[in-house]
Amino acid sequence: MRNNSGYESGRFARFWNNLKRATRYWYLRVMRQKSSPRNLAGAMALGVLVGALPIMPFQSVAVIAVAFLFRVNKLVAWLATCYSNIFTMVPFYYFLFHVGKTLLPFENVTFDPNRLEMEQLLEAGWGMFSVMLSGGLIVGIPAALLTYFLTLYFVRAYRRRRALYLLKKRTRP
Repeated sequence: MRNNSGYESGRFARFWNNLKRATRYWYLRVMRQKSSPRNLAGAMALGVLVGALPIMPFQSVAVIAVAFLFRVNKLVAWLATCYSNIFTMVPFYYFLFHVGKTLLPFENVTFDPNRLEMEQLLEAGWGMFSVMLSGGLIVGIPAALLTYFLTLYFVRAYRRRRALYLLKKRTRP
């Protein structure tokens, strides 16, 4: 049976509930990591920065390698790259292309949504890869800085609330 919105009655509700549960699970998993708030914030910022770079098939490897180098939480860094994925690649890379094109106005560089993997971008020429990379850095650096400070604030607030809750729970008769 279909309702007025065109979705099957329980199918969309089940999908939405599963999405909410998964989001809460990963949120709590990140917040309950044994790492310091600064470490988690650094991992999130690193993941956001690497996620903005046009290195789609190598994002996971790159972020984990750099996370080892900076000694930040690898799981959190990897999770933070997940906003840039196969489903969001075309509109996100199109946006990065236009941002990069304003900085590096190459004449013969055009956006081709069928050739967006890193190898294909390099085959299209260094001009195309340079435009996408500069767009990724222009978007990624401010986003990483904002992510660092927001994550630091939210992790500290969560841990403060949790410590107060556990203290109240322990002192109850």
